[in-house]
Amino acid sequence: MDPEVEKQLAPLRARVKEQGDMVRQMKSDGAPEMDVKRQVQELKNRKKELEDLTLKLSPVDTFDRAKMNDLIKRRFFYDNSFAIYGGITGQYDFGPMGCDLVDNMLSEWHKHFVIQERMLKVNCSILTPENVLKASGHVDKFADYMVKDVKTGECFRLDHLIKQHFEKRMAEKDTPQAEKELMDRKITLLDGMTMEEMDKLVKEYKMNSPSTGNDLTDAVEFNLMFPISIGPTGNLKGFLRPETAQGIFVNFKRLLEYNQKRLPFACAQVGNSYRNEISPRSGLLRVREFTMAEVEHFCDPDDKSHPKFNQVADTEMILYSGCAQMDGESPKKMTIGEAVRGGLVANETLGYYMVRIQQYLFKIGIDPKKMRFRQHLSNEMAHYACDCWDAECLTSYGWIECVGCADRSAYDLSQHTKGAGVKLCVERALKEPKIVDGMVPVQDNGVIGKTFRKDAKTVQEALAALSIEEAETMEKTLSETGESELNGFKITRAMVPSFKREKKKVHVEEIIPSVIEPSFGIGRVFYCLLEHSFRVREDDDKRTYFSLPPVVAPLKVSVLPLSNKPEFIPFVTQLADQLTDLNLTVKVEDSTGSIGRRYARTDEIAIPFGVTVDFDTVNNSPHTVTVRERDSTEQVRMPIEEVPLAIRKLADGKLLWTEVTAKWPKFIAQETA
Repeated sequence: MDPEVEKQLAPLRARVKEQGDMVRQMKSDGAPEMDVKRQVQELKNRKKELEDLTLKLSPVDTFDRAKMNDLIKRRFFYDNSFAIYGGITGQYDFGPMGCDLVDNMLSEWHKHFVIQERMLKVNCSILTPENVLKASGHVDKFADYMVKDVKTGECFRLDHLIKQHFEKRMAEKDTPQAEKELMDRKITLLDGMTMEEMDKLVKEYKMNSPSTGNDLTDAVEFNLMFPISIGPTGNLKGFLRPETAQGIFVNFKRLLEYNQKRLPFACAQVGNSYRNEISPRSGLLRVREFTMAEVEHFCDPDDKSHPKFNQVADTEMILYSGCAQMDGESPKKMTIGEAVRGGLVANETLGYYMVRIQQYLFKIGIDPKKMRFRQHLSNEMAHYACDCWDAECLTSYGWIECVGCADRSAYDLSQHTKGAGVKLCVERALKEPKIVDGMVPVQDNGVIGKTFRKDAKTVQEALAALSIEEAETMEKTLSETGESELNGFKITRAMVPSFKREKKKVHVEEIIPSVIEPSFGIGRVFYCLLEHSFRVREDDDKRTYFSLPPVVAPLKVSVLPLSNKPEFIPFVTQLADQLTDLNLTVKVEDSTGSIGRRYARTDEIAIPFGVTVDFDTVNNSPHTVTVRERDSTEQVRMPIEEVPLAIRKLADGKLLWTEVTAKWPKFIAQETA
């Protein structure tokens, strides 16, 4: 930062550090959790104030969101769903260009992660039974607070309603300054308030429905999952999945077997998830239906090294650590090797995936100057997580979380082990065998076979696999009640007349793997990519376009005949067919209008290369065409037979435009008419 800018930021930095030191001291002193939460929220508010001023004092960004939105809508990258019926907030339809862009992003994601990292892949059901999401914690904890209009039933998210009411009051001229400051203070504390505290504010300030002025109901918790009934009876309750990860966790046992029971391994899944947001806003950044691309990397909890970490250890990254946030400092540039060795990033595997996330985002066109990794503060991090970093992109909405990268420890597999009664663990060889106490059920296989028939073997194996604690619990239950449940089967005393204690030598131990999870919100990455690639021509502010890299551009090349005369058709057909044969997406731009206007139309939909068939192509032999690059608008003249392969290499990143201009002559003007 400029020294003059730093002078303005210094007081805010000091305020953040003062609050950060207070939070640290309170935690060290064992202060009540609620008191710590309040001070952490104040820390976040001071941090946001610092960040807002930093952005305000940064060099001016000439980005015009209104112009970009006009281009997005006009060329139908995406738009509100059911727009002819008035549309629905938080739901969007992707048009031809949007679909192709997302497909190309996901195709590159598949190459970058699934193929290059040799991952497994699954495609799991969206309809999820309630007991699965009960075990994962979503049924009990996945909620926001809301109030309703007592007459119309219109719903409002509680924190948004309060903020909107206060902002309106603060904008009124007759509101006393002291009251404005008090309301501004209350806005900053909203994130840390309980439902009861926010409800009290609604009543204290006599807030009504902003739409009708009607009274509001008391606040209630609203689960963000979409409930469904599975089957015709409606007895099996479920939800549309709120994330794709749970499908991977519940299939862990099968995946482990597929991987020959060895760790580490990773599994990926891409698909839609659903969250019933109360009042979605900010376009694609908060929606009800969205695409996720997630990886679950399973590893030994005592060995989180990564075999390829040394290959990326020197990669530089912008890291905004929790300590830096608490001390009011700026993000720092360092190598991931330094971050892992210094203990800033928890382990090699987490660091390796952070680098791979950065490489992917840069490759598809995210601006390196507008991306950072921010570490979760203690109040943001899930209680089971060892460490978590968000890849954030700077947009006109501020810093937006696009990818989360977390070490989730063994939480998920542990929860589903409890919920399903099925062990989701791995056997790890011991360096030295050890003697352990065992408690073995004495089974009456005749009774078990007669009772369970085809399931008898499953029951026998489950009984044999009981741990000493589980066996002791079953022995006690059978003695008291005469029956016990095991994995959904009812076990009676006749099936297990007794238990015997014994010592046995074991060569393996059971461990529950830790999970490292990179989780991509594809819609958010898509939106940030559009913002970062939006351009306006210097010589004409009405000519806007997207400077998307060829690797993700919806269409790779346009073919433009300079005339619609019959003699042009064979050349256009030849080029279009040869380009398509190389799996390049092609648009033949033969509409009316000058060639300049047609170039502008193809630029708007981000086509990186244009091939023009002109009069020199038709009149001269050997036949040549011009090839134009979108961003620079430079053109070269090239033999027609060399065009398809050159475009293929350009689209794959195996040939640079500078190499093209060095090899073939620049086009200035036609020689014939």
